[in-house]
Amino acid sequence: MLIVSWNVNSIRQRLAPLLSFLREKSPDIVCLQELKCEEAAFPRSEIEDAGYNALVQGQKTFNGVAILSRRPIQESVIGLPGFNEDVQSRYVEAIIADDQGGIIRVASIYAPNGNPVESEKYPYKLAYMAALERHAKDLLQQEEVTILAGDYNIIPDARDVYDPIAWSKDALFLPSSRAAFQRLINLGYSDALRCVTDEPGRYTFWDYQAGAWQKNHGLRIDHFLLSPRAADRLARVEIIKSFRSGEKPSDHVPISLELSA
Repeated sequence: MLIVSWNVNSIRQRLAPLLSFLREKSPDIVCLQELKCEEAAFPRSEIEDAGYNALVQGQKTFNGVAILSRRPIQESVIGLPGFNEDVQSRYVEAIIADDQGGIIRVASIYAPNGNPVESEKYPYKLAYMAALERHAKDLLQQEEVTILAGDYNIIPDARDVYDPIAWSKDALFLPSSRAAFQRLINLGYSDALRCVTDEPGRYTFWDYQAGAWQKNHGLRIDHFLLSPRAADRLARVEIIKSFRSGEKPSDHVPISLELSA
């Protein structure tokens, strides 16, 4: 199975490249972040015409997440469990049949940015990550093939940023942020990319400003975290950089993983 995560940075602006991607790659499951539209404005008919069911949590102008699936979505969760006071659209979760007659549990996550650090946004980021940790721990008890995919807005370590010193005081790279990500790993999840390579400079995001793409001034903030049963089936991970240089690209690129049968 081919599973993709992509922060599209406005699905209405990026619908054409998304549909092109679906035609070219034919993924089984796609986790989208930063839709920037309410559910009523989500291009459901175009997505369905491309052969996908859609689970959507939308929000006007900001945030928004979705899961697209070629197969029926058997069960769904809207909103991060245990974080019910949150009014921002940042989490959807679905159970979908896999190739072996079992199920895959997949989540699409758009974690808070947290900047500026001195504002209320950083405590909110850490509170969100703490709630995600609690839920991720509960999911492990079910011993399923579980994939927590999305834009975590966290740079795990110095290999994942073009200039660690320049980012040392940013919310994405503060020690507390990286520790929150590491606690998910410590629960028993695996960072899919780091299962297949230790290579530095494997970025998923390049800012629109200051020629970041042309200079390769990137960050790795989009991740797949895999439960042990998912990690056992991991066959391949790819960062699909070609979609950053297309017309009106997102500032993030799709990342994909393949699970063996």
